[in-house]
Amino acid sequence: MAIRDLTSERLFIGDDLAAGSRVDLPPPQAHYLTAVLRLKPGAKLLVFNGRDGEWLATLAETHKRGAALSIESLTRPQEWGPDIDYLFAPLKRSRLDYMVQKATEMGVARLRPVITDRTIAERVNSDRMRANVIEAAEQCGILRVPEVEAPTKLDDVLDDWEQSRRIVFCDEAHEGADPIATLEKLGAGPLAVLVGPEGGFSPRERERLIGKTFVTHLSLGPRIMRADTAAVAVLALVNATVGDWRRSN
Repeated sequence: MAIRDLTSERLFIGDDLAAGSRVDLPPPQAHYLTAVLRLKPGAKLLVFNGRDGEWLATLAETHKRGAALSIESLTRPQEWGPDIDYLFAPLKRSRLDYMVQKATEMGVARLRPVITDRTIAERVNSDRMRANVIEAAEQCGILRVPEVEAPTKLDDVLDDWEQSRRIVFCDEAHEGADPIATLEKLGAGPLAVLVGPEGGFSPRERERLIGKTFVTHLSLGPRIMRADTAAVAVLALVNATVGDWRRSN
């Protein structure tokens, strides 16, 4: 893996990236570079789009309507993390922001809000979630940017589930085996992690999950965690056992 440069300014852009190309920035990003960071033409920065790796760029010009970057050379090839979907009941605003940022840092591929019987914050600002994903990726040197999906009812998710992707169900009522041993039995392959709302899953939902052959129950220990804490705990366990924290070399 290439060494990450965590000292240079990093900017996410949606355009394709290639040596010698020019990228015209929209006014908000141009304002951020010139008014907030106070960069001048000729300044260097790193850019990425979640597809083409990380590139060294030069602020080529600024004008009233925006700014332009000149893309120079590849600094890191595109990196991909584990194939993990993170399914979660929406939380209140500040805690949702935290959870989205941490899930991004932990390397999930997709963020999938699910509406459960006990979900309190049913409204999800997808644009805000996307902004938090990008901010976390910019600040932490991450190259893969998780997809943000629209909220879906848990029942509909289970009805349409692709069974080749196992769901790791964080069940606070489960008193099963060591969570590490449980995850190691799953082996490699696409996974999804499901964490419920503040009040936990309803008895109806838990019974339905228990009845699914593609669901694996997981205990997170004797203490009840907040949903945003549980996100970090379970994703750390998954990455350490079947994710990309384990290396063959």
